[in-house]
Amino acid sequence: MIINILDYLENSAKKFPDKTVFAEQNKSISYSLLVDKAKRIGTKILDETGNLKRKPIIVFVDRNIESLVVFIGVAYSGNFYVPIDRSMPKMRIDLILKTLQPVATIILESEVDFAKEIAPDVRTLIYEEASAYPIDEPRLAAIRKQAIDTDPLYATFTSGSTGIPKGVITCQRSVIDMTEALFTTFNFDEHCIFGNQNPFYFDASIKDIYSTLKGGGTMVIIPRSCFTFTGSLAPFLMQNSVNTILWSAAAIALVANTSAYEFEKPYCLEKVMFSGEVMHNKALNYWRKNLPETLFVNLYGPTEITSVCSYYIVNRPFGDDEVLPIGESFKNTDIIILNESNELVKEDESGELCVRGCCLAMGYYNNPEKTREAFIQNPLNTSFPEIIYRTGDLAKYNQQGQIIFLSRKDNQVKHMGQRVELGEIEIVANSMEYLDASVCFYDHEKQKIVLVYQGINADKKYILNGVKDKLPKYMFPNILIEMKEMPYNLNGKIDRTLIKTLYRQGEIS
Repeated sequence: MIINILDYLENSAKKFPDKTVFAEQNKSISYSLLVDKAKRIGTKILDETGNLKRKPIIVFVDRNIESLVVFIGVAYSGNFYVPIDRSMPKMRIDLILKTLQPVATIILESEVDFAKEIAPDVRTLIYEEASAYPIDEPRLAAIRKQAIDTDPLYATFTSGSTGIPKGVITCQRSVIDMTEALFTTFNFDEHCIFGNQNPFYFDASIKDIYSTLKGGGTMVIIPRSCFTFTGSLAPFLMQNSVNTILWSAAAIALVANTSAYEFEKPYCLEKVMFSGEVMHNKALNYWRKNLPETLFVNLYGPTEITSVCSYYIVNRPFGDDEVLPIGESFKNTDIIILNESNELVKEDESGELCVRGCCLAMGYYNNPEKTREAFIQNPLNTSFPEIIYRTGDLAKYNQQGQIIFLSRKDNQVKHMGQRVELGEIEIVANSMEYLDASVCFYDHEKQKIVLVYQGINADKKYILNGVKDKLPKYMFPNILIEMKEMPYNLNGKIDRTLIKTLYRQGEIS
């Protein structure tokens, strides 16, 4: 029985000791060397922290092999890792450190000055020293013997409504459950070569990382330059024989919006999966046209349920203005949609999407109040304790019994006496040929629907003509604002909070 992700690594290392597990442009690491370095780091952590267990270890990450080695090393020590983007504003890092009270951080020797400035009170371990430290097998074995599957593996920080980041803490069992579900559903194996796009501080990257370790596959870190100069993307994927990608929807859209496959197509891709934001069919249809033999899958799931809880295999044509389902729940996961009376929705009724199962995170680190708000007793069960997670997302079932994501709960407003789903307006706007992206929100003071958009050849007249036959008049956007380039947050999603702030401050109009 698998109770620790280290079992995945060690099983694969026995089968494929010399095979590349992680690779980037100019270097790679084998399974056997990954085990060796990670054990050394685990031993060093134990020596430096006095055998502390289940404590947070900060990793200031980049998209490099060293960050991945540290993740595994922290797991060997019996602690949990917390990836933090080193380019994050210092104020936000200070808030995270205050919440965590980490016992150590592990950095490259070249980053010592950075660590002293950004986290002066945190014990600093040097990667180069730790990865060469003598292994203490008996101590590591003792840690492993005491480990259980509800021990935390990592924590990632999401934005908090109060401005204080929330640390979602996820245990071994939840990651194992996610990994097993992906393997069972999509037939992953040792032949998978994953092309990693998601940053390591973003929880979506765990799908690449742990699917690789379980199956004995290889994960190739795609350089940022491929998403800046998108014409170089297909050649890179082909040169590295990448056959499986699990990317953010924003990255998929970027490739489509820049016509990246005009000269070369990555025919090596067998499976293309995406998550993080609503996938608009205009972008997806570009991919499907260029890669007609590839399997496309829409994945859905917030950080609090270990990245994914449902999937939809795209198996029919979709118009640009159609809504792509998020499908059905993975095995061992149950999705329930509750109305405002905390009852199951009836036919064609919308409600809040809630999830139960061992995919659920353990809650928010050092934040019991927010944990109690989101992780609640199942209102359908009054007989015994059973926790569900309220996602804050509105959804419903279509006629085929598939789940349709509608919008965030706070994206539903009353306008001109009518209930309006702002997400529905976005779907229509994003289906227009000359729009690259759009965000819709409500100005409660002016009682106006605001649409902020990006599109070189789009103007207000073009947009209003595009919505008039697809939306009732009360849903027409009242204020249209063009941005030359949409801002994106650290998780690769359009930064809605920043856009609303710019609007309120009159910096966009």
